[in-house]
Amino acid sequence: MTIGIVGAGALGLYYGALLQRAGHEVRFLLRRDFDAITRNGLRVTSPNGDFHLARVLGFRETHHMGQVDLVLVGLKTFANHHLPELVAPLLGPETRILTLQNGLGNEELLAANFDAARVLGGIAFLCSNRGEPGVVHHLDQGRIRLGEFTGGLSAYADSLAATFRQAGIPCEAVADLPKARWEKLVWNIPFNGLCALTGLTTDRLLALPATRDQVRAIMEEVITAANAQELSAPITTEFAARMITLTTAMGAYRPSMMIDRAEGRPLELEAIYALPLARAAEHGVAMTRVAMLHALLEAGEA
Repeated sequence: MTIGIVGAGALGLYYGALLQRAGHEVRFLLRRDFDAITRNGLRVTSPNGDFHLARVLGFRETHHMGQVDLVLVGLKTFANHHLPELVAPLLGPETRILTLQNGLGNEELLAANFDAARVLGGIAFLCSNRGEPGVVHHLDQGRIRLGEFTGGLSAYADSLAATFRQAGIPCEAVADLPKARWEKLVWNIPFNGLCALTGLTTDRLLALPATRDQVRAIMEEVITAANAQELSAPITTEFAARMITLTTAMGAYRPSMMIDRAEGRPLELEAIYALPLARAAEHGVAMTRVAMLHALLEAGEA
């Protein structure tokens, strides 16, 4: 399979490296890492074993990359206005598009600009950070759940999940993509926001009873909003408990929004906060704690 990576940050570099190591032709759209990677290759550190790709196909513009079988989108959602122009040069008649971005609205944007039948969404439970140029650090997790934007299970989604598994990426195809998206928000909304605002890593938030209780309360707000969306099955409160247990095992993790704020980059507020708040309000659900997080994060951006 020929795969084009649009958004080669920690997520795109890590998954792209695993797919290339498994024998696929992977073409990376690179910005900061272009010189380092095209000269010295890409190095991955991981609890599963470090490895180095000596030769990597890196490009500065997608119109030089050629058509691919799969476009994997890992772009930060604050740059989504660039997606149509970035993705269009990569599309052939049978090309599919998989967005692994955070939050809501990403599949809808792609479907509005390209054929909705091309579009899949995926949720990545991945702990990874970029190191020096040409290096990505995989810290924990890595599982992907993916599904068709148009809904239901498909032979293509099953086949793509199998391709990812063969590359060493735990992956499953799901019939209810919106439910999977809201399940990721149960984690993203509290931990990204609270860590960015306080400067505390996830382990420190969970070590203090008061902040641990707030994490749980925010998760339960998100679950209530999610269950108002007519999902195939409700998300249970036990899911929040599992997310807290999973996060505790991750140690001193810095979520992406915490890193972005520390390094002066924009935050993914529209996809992770504004759109979920709007979808909740459409169904008569008020997420008061989430609204407070959003307001404080937005004030910091201003």
